Amino acid sequence: MDSDKKLELKGFACEIRIGALEAIRSRGFGHVGGCLSIADALAVLYGDVMKYDPKNPSWPERDKLVCSKGHAGPAVYAALALKGFFPYEELYTLNRPGTMLPSHCDWNKTPGVDMTTGSLGQGTSLAVGMALGDGLKGRGNRVFLITGDGELNEGQAWEAAMFAAAKQVNNLVWLVDYNKKQLDGCVKDILNPFDLEEKFRAFGFQAHTVDGNNIEQLHEALHIKTHEAPLALILDTVKGKGVREIEETISNHSMSAGQEVFDRWLTDLRDQLETLTGGKETA
Repeated sequence: MDSDKKLELKGFACEIRIGALEAIRSRGFGHVGGCLSIADALAVLYGDVMKYDPKNPSWPERDKLVCSKGHAGPAVYAALALKGFFPYEELYTLNRPGTMLPSHCDWNKTPGVDMTTGSLGQGTSLAVGMALGDGLKGRGNRVFLITGDGELNEGQAWEAAMFAAAKQVNNLVWLVDYNKKQLDGCVKDILNPFDLEEKFRAFGFQAHTVDGNNIEQLHEALHIKTHEAPLALILDTVKGKGVREIEETISNHSMSAGQEVFDRWLTDLRDQLETLTGGKETA
């Protein structure tokens, strides 16, 4: 990846963080931590890796994204808005009556969302089924699945993993947002997942651990193509990445804050974007 592309994707990740926080600010509360931790992955996916058409969201040959941790919907919405699936101003309607942007991802309401999610664990089976179906139809696309680390408490996730490997669903890329926290505390204290890379390999995946907030490592890993096994990427991330105050807050899964606090966070991100791009748009 050349330096221009790296700078572009870093700027895009910052714009996704801004969009997600602007959406959440409109309500005064929301899942800030897990939205910010996956912004870099979304930037690389929508900024370079995935093939899609904002004018034709249902294009059969498109790559698909299933954000099984559906509470991170605001980050997905920000990426979609920045890529032209719908007007950016819609972000300010998050979870309001009549909105196309509910708090959790909904395929029926949001252009560009490929699957309804929110009941943790269920997106894993859905993504595996989608990838299997596309493969049987001879499509050359891939299905990208994003789960939380706490979400892997769900047994359904491991049933889906076992099935995907047994059926050699090699067009599936499973990204685990390993930010080490879940709703009620640290993952290791609630139900320790131990070595996730080793676990996915034991289930039959090709698996790698990468810095999930590093654009270059994400770019390299997301271009890996497998032939006989699905791919699992353990994204070592920081919950709340990009805003130090949120990063340093212990309980940052879902947060409430006044408008002035959100404005302070957004000013920080906009300053970062200005430093990166000199004021030029990246999306």
